[in-house]
Amino acid sequence: MLRPGLRLFRLGGVRSPLIYCRTPSVLLRPRLPLLPAASSSPAREYSNNNAGQNKVVVVGIPNPFIWFRSRIYFFLIRAYFDRDFNIEEFTAGAKQAFTLVSRLLSERKFDALENLVDNEVLQEVQEKCSLLPDNHRVALAADSNDIMYTTTGDVAIYYDDNGRKFVSILMRFWYFTCADLPDENLEGTKVFQVAMGDGTAKDSKRLLTANYEFRREFSQGVKPDWIITRIEHSKLLD
Repeated sequence: MLRPGLRLFRLGGVRSPLIYCRTPSVLLRPRLPLLPAASSSPAREYSNNNAGQNKVVVVGIPNPFIWFRSRIYFFLIRAYFDRDFNIEEFTAGAKQAFTLVSRLLSERKFDALENLVDNEVLQEVQEKCSLLPDNHRVALAADSNDIMYTTTGDVAIYYDDNGRKFVSILMRFWYFTCADLPDENLEGTKVFQVAMGDGTAKDSKRLLTANYEFRREFSQGVKPDWIITRIEHSKLLD
């Protein structure tokens, strides 16, 4: 169990994105090939490919002070740990890892997560997943196309008692699911009706949140791998 020794910086929480409806007429590695980053954009629209009539717009309103402090952390990571670190590339890789891990959790393929998730966290999550009803288990899986918003939550740089150096970055994801979930069990989530085809049929999608923390050790001789050390799905795996 790690005990933070010298903690250089700590980032507080961020505001949840503003959400409204509009109706018009893997394991992370520094050299891992990544999809184009999409987290830095302030807004994202969701619409059905057939009709394109109803849209859900997710607008992030970052706290300027927190945004500025986070840039300081990223500068320190580049200056003292990894000169090639790039938050856009990291975010794109984190989204890939999130979609992969959430799908494997939903399918209960825990053996495939051994090199992606910390062993203690994996054991805890496995126990929780074994108690989930099928509809909640299905809701764990997040498709990359259904991720509406991604942002950095908490950043920490610290040493343990043996002098080992670590960086941890908490990523927050907002994503849609079509899973049939009762409202009373998921307080705080939102349900949207998305028009299909000619607009007569509608598909209900619920917006859920998830927190995944990624940690990497920067001690000399250690493999440059990021591992997931925290998994939370709103009202599913808290």
